[in-house]
Amino acid sequence: MKSHRLLFGFCSIIFAGIILAFLGAPGTSWGDHDRDDDDHGHGRKDDGNEIHRADERIQRGFDIAPVRLELKGRNKSLVGLGSYIVNAQSGCNDCHSCPSYAAGHNPASGGDGLLNTDHYLAGGVHFGPFTSANLTPDKKTGLPENSTREQFINTIRTGHDPEPPHNFLQVMPWPVYRHMTDVDLSAIYEYLSAIPHAEPGTACTGGGE
Repeated sequence: MKSHRLLFGFCSIIFAGIILAFLGAPGTSWGDHDRDDDDHGHGRKDDGNEIHRADERIQRGFDIAPVRLELKGRNKSLVGLGSYIVNAQSGCNDCHSCPSYAAGHNPASGGDGLLNTDHYLAGGVHFGPFTSANLTPDKKTGLPENSTREQFINTIRTGHDPEPPHNFLQVMPWPVYRHMTDVDLSAIYEYLSAIPHAEPGTACTGGGE
Protein backbone atom coordinates (compact mmCIF):
# COMPACT_ATOMS: atom_id res chain seq x y z
CA MET A 1 0.00 0.00 0.00
CA LYS A 2 2.82 2.39 0.88
CA SER A 3 4.55 1.74 -2.47
CA HIS A 4 1.30 2.49 -4.29
CA ARG A 5 1.01 5.84 -2.53
CA LEU A 6 4.61 6.73 -3.39
CA LEU A 7 4.01 5.77 -7.03
CA PHE A 8 0.82 7.84 -7.15
CA GLY A 9 2.59 10.86 -5.63
CA PHE A 10 5.50 10.53 -8.07
CA CYS A 11 3.13 10.36 -11.06
CA SER A 12 1.20 13.37 -9.78
CA ILE A 13 4.40 15.44 -9.61
CA ILE A 14 5.37 14.47 -13.16
CA PHE A 15 1.86 15.27 -14.45
CA ALA A 16 1.88 18.67 -12.74
CA GLY A 17 5.26 19.43 -14.28
CA ILE A 18 3.98 18.62 -17.76
CA ILE A 19 0.96 20.90 -17.29
CA LEU A 20 3.13 23.78 -16.05
CA ALA A 21 5.54 23.35 -18.95
CA PHE A 22 2.64 23.43 -21.42
CA LEU A 23 0.98 26.50 -19.93
CA GLY A 24 4.15 28.46 -19.31
CA ALA A 25 5.45 30.24 -16.25
CA PRO A 26 3.02 31.64 -13.67
CA GLY A 27 1.92 35.19 -14.34
CA THR A 28 2.08 34.90 -18.13
CA SER A 29 -0.64 34.38 -20.69
CA TRP A 30 -0.95 33.92 -24.41
CA GLY A 31 -2.03 37.53 -24.64
CA ASP A 32 1.22 38.68 -22.99
CA HIS A 33 3.20 37.07 -25.81
CA ASP A 34 0.90 38.15 -28.60
CA ARG A 35 0.31 41.78 -27.71
CA ASP A 36 2.56 44.33 -29.39
CA ASP A 37 5.28 45.59 -27.04
CA ASP A 38 4.11 49.17 -27.51
CA ASP A 39 0.67 48.39 -26.11
CA HIS A 40 0.16 49.59 -22.55
CA GLY A 41 -3.38 48.26 -22.15
CA HIS A 42 -5.37 51.49 -22.40
CA GLY A 43 -7.96 49.98 -20.08
CA ARG A 44 -8.69 47.14 -22.49
CA LYS A 45 -9.28 43.63 -21.16
CA ASP A 46 -6.75 41.13 -22.47
CA ASP A 47 -8.65 38.11 -23.75
CA GLY A 48 -5.57 36.55 -25.32
CA ASN A 49 -5.24 33.96 -22.57
CA GLU A 50 -8.45 32.38 -23.85
CA ILE A 51 -7.05 31.83 -27.31
CA HIS A 52 -4.45 29.17 -27.97
CA ARG A 53 -1.65 30.51 -30.16
CA ALA A 54 -1.73 27.30 -32.15
CA ASP A 55 -5.33 27.96 -33.16
CA GLU A 56 -5.23 27.68 -36.94
CA ARG A 57 -8.09 30.16 -37.27
CA ILE A 58 -5.79 32.96 -36.16
CA GLN A 59 -3.23 32.33 -38.89
CA ARG A 60 -5.98 31.75 -41.44
CA GLY A 61 -7.45 35.10 -40.46
CA PHE A 62 -4.19 36.87 -41.26
CA ASP A 63 -3.91 34.95 -44.54
CA ILE A 64 -7.31 36.12 -45.80
CA ALA A 65 -7.34 39.70 -44.48
CA PRO A 66 -7.90 41.79 -47.64
CA VAL A 67 -6.37 45.04 -46.34
CA ARG A 68 -3.23 46.13 -44.53
CA LEU A 69 -3.59 45.77 -40.77
CA GLU A 70 -2.21 48.16 -38.17
CA LEU A 71 -0.97 45.80 -35.46
CA LYS A 72 0.86 48.27 -33.26
CA GLY A 73 -0.80 48.28 -29.86
CA ARG A 74 -3.14 45.45 -30.87
CA ASN A 75 -3.62 41.97 -29.50
CA LYS A 76 -2.43 40.03 -32.53
CA SER A 77 -4.23 36.83 -31.63
CA LEU A 78 -7.54 38.70 -31.36
CA VAL A 79 -6.90 40.52 -34.65
CA GLY A 80 -6.25 37.25 -36.46
CA LEU A 81 -9.27 35.55 -34.94
CA GLY A 82 -11.41 38.59 -35.68
CA SER A 83 -10.37 38.54 -39.32
CA TYR A 84 -11.31 34.88 -39.55
CA ILE A 85 -14.77 35.54 -38.07
CA VAL A 86 -15.40 38.63 -40.22
CA ASN A 87 -14.02 37.32 -43.51
CA ALA A 88 -14.66 33.56 -43.35
CA GLN A 89 -17.74 33.12 -41.19
CA SER A 90 -19.97 36.16 -40.80
CA GLY A 91 -20.17 37.59 -44.32
CA CYS A 92 -19.75 41.17 -43.05
CA ASN A 93 -18.35 42.31 -46.39
CA ASP A 94 -21.56 41.55 -48.28
CA CYS A 95 -23.59 44.15 -46.38
CA HIS A 96 -20.90 46.58 -45.29
CA SER A 97 -18.85 47.11 -48.47
CA CYS A 98 -20.19 48.98 -51.49
CA PRO A 99 -19.68 47.25 -53.82
CA SER A 100 -18.65 44.03 -52.10
CA TYR A 101 -16.23 42.90 -54.79
CA ALA A 102 -13.69 44.55 -57.04
CA ALA A 103 -14.96 45.17 -60.56
CA GLY A 104 -15.17 41.91 -62.50
CA HIS A 105 -14.39 39.72 -59.47
CA ASN A 106 -17.86 38.89 -58.13
CA PRO A 107 -17.90 35.09 -57.71
CA ALA A 108 -21.60 35.01 -58.58
CA SER A 109 -20.53 36.08 -62.08
CA GLY A 110 -17.55 33.76 -62.35
CA GLY A 111 -15.03 36.01 -60.62
CA ASP A 112 -12.41 34.97 -58.09
CA GLY A 113 -13.98 36.82 -55.16
CA LEU A 114 -11.40 39.59 -54.82
CA LEU A 115 -12.90 42.06 -52.36
CA ASN A 116 -13.35 45.77 -52.90
CA THR A 117 -10.55 47.08 -50.71
CA ASP A 118 -11.19 50.76 -51.51
CA HIS A 119 -14.50 50.71 -49.61
CA TYR A 120 -13.90 47.67 -47.42
CA LEU A 121 -16.46 47.58 -44.57
CA ALA A 122 -17.22 51.28 -45.04
CA GLY A 123 -20.98 50.71 -45.33
CA GLY A 124 -23.24 52.57 -47.72
CA VAL A 125 -25.25 49.56 -48.91
CA HIS A 126 -28.96 50.39 -49.13
CA PHE A 127 -31.65 48.01 -47.91
CA GLY A 128 -34.85 49.91 -48.58
CA PRO A 129 -34.93 52.79 -46.08
CA PHE A 130 -31.89 51.45 -44.21
CA THR A 131 -28.20 51.91 -45.00
CA SER A 132 -25.41 49.75 -43.64
CA ALA A 133 -23.01 51.39 -41.22
CA ASN A 134 -19.36 52.27 -41.75
CA LEU A 135 -17.48 49.81 -39.54
CA THR A 136 -14.02 51.23 -40.18
CA PRO A 137 -12.12 53.30 -37.60
CA ASP A 138 -13.46 56.84 -37.28
CA LYS A 139 -11.09 59.52 -38.63
CA LYS A 140 -11.15 61.51 -35.39
CA THR A 141 -11.50 58.92 -32.64
CA GLY A 142 -10.01 55.86 -34.33
CA LEU A 143 -12.87 53.78 -32.96
CA PRO A 144 -14.64 51.27 -35.25
CA GLU A 145 -18.04 52.72 -36.17
CA ASN A 146 -17.04 55.40 -33.61
CA SER A 147 -18.05 52.96 -30.85
CA THR A 148 -16.15 51.77 -27.81
CA ARG A 149 -15.62 48.06 -27.34
CA GLU A 150 -18.40 48.01 -24.73
CA GLN A 151 -20.82 49.87 -27.01
CA PHE A 152 -20.02 47.58 -29.93
CA ILE A 153 -20.59 44.40 -27.93
CA ASN A 154 -23.77 45.83 -26.43
CA THR A 155 -25.08 46.59 -29.93
CA ILE A 156 -24.52 43.00 -31.04
CA ARG A 157 -25.98 41.59 -27.84
CA THR A 158 -29.12 43.77 -27.75
CA GLY A 159 -29.65 44.96 -31.33
CA HIS A 160 -29.98 48.57 -30.19
CA ASP A 161 -28.54 51.14 -32.60
CA PRO A 162 -25.77 53.02 -30.72
CA GLU A 163 -26.98 56.30 -32.23
CA PRO A 164 -30.17 58.09 -31.08
CA PRO A 165 -33.01 57.21 -30.96
CA HIS A 166 -31.42 53.77 -30.36
CA ASN A 167 -33.95 51.80 -32.40
CA PHE A 168 -33.57 48.09 -33.03
CA LEU A 169 -31.35 47.28 -36.00
CA GLN A 170 -33.66 45.99 -38.74
CA VAL A 171 -31.22 44.40 -41.20
CA MET A 172 -28.20 43.44 -39.12
CA PRO A 173 -28.52 39.75 -38.09
CA TRP A 174 -27.78 40.52 -34.44
CA PRO A 175 -30.31 37.90 -33.20
CA VAL A 176 -27.82 35.30 -34.46
CA TYR A 177 -24.54 37.11 -33.75
CA ARG A 178 -25.54 37.83 -30.14
CA HIS A 179 -24.83 34.19 -29.32
CA MET A 180 -21.12 34.62 -30.02
CA THR A 181 -18.75 34.42 -27.07
CA ASP A 182 -17.28 37.53 -25.49
CA VAL A 183 -13.91 36.54 -26.94
CA ASP A 184 -15.37 36.30 -30.47
CA LEU A 185 -17.03 39.72 -30.25
CA SER A 186 -13.92 41.26 -28.73
CA ALA A 187 -11.87 39.73 -31.55
CA ILE A 188 -14.15 41.26 -34.17
CA TYR A 189 -13.76 44.65 -32.52
CA GLU A 190 -9.98 44.28 -32.35
CA TYR A 191 -9.87 43.41 -36.05
CA LEU A 192 -12.07 46.35 -37.01
CA SER A 193 -9.75 48.58 -35.00
CA ALA A 194 -6.81 47.37 -37.07
CA ILE A 195 -8.23 47.94 -40.57
CA PRO A 196 -7.78 51.29 -42.38
CA HIS A 197 -10.44 53.98 -42.45
CA ALA A 198 -12.48 53.99 -45.65
CA GLU A 199 -15.34 56.01 -47.09
CA PRO A 200 -18.59 54.39 -48.32
CA GLY A 201 -19.10 53.56 -51.96
CA THR A 202 -22.21 54.63 -53.82
CA ALA A 203 -25.17 53.18 -55.71
CA CYS A 204 -25.36 49.82 -53.96
CA THR A 205 -28.92 48.59 -53.59
CA GLY A 206 -28.27 45.23 -51.95
CA GLY A 207 -25.68 43.01 -50.35
CA GLY A 208 -23.09 41.06 -52.27
CA GLU A 209 -23.01 43.33 -55.35
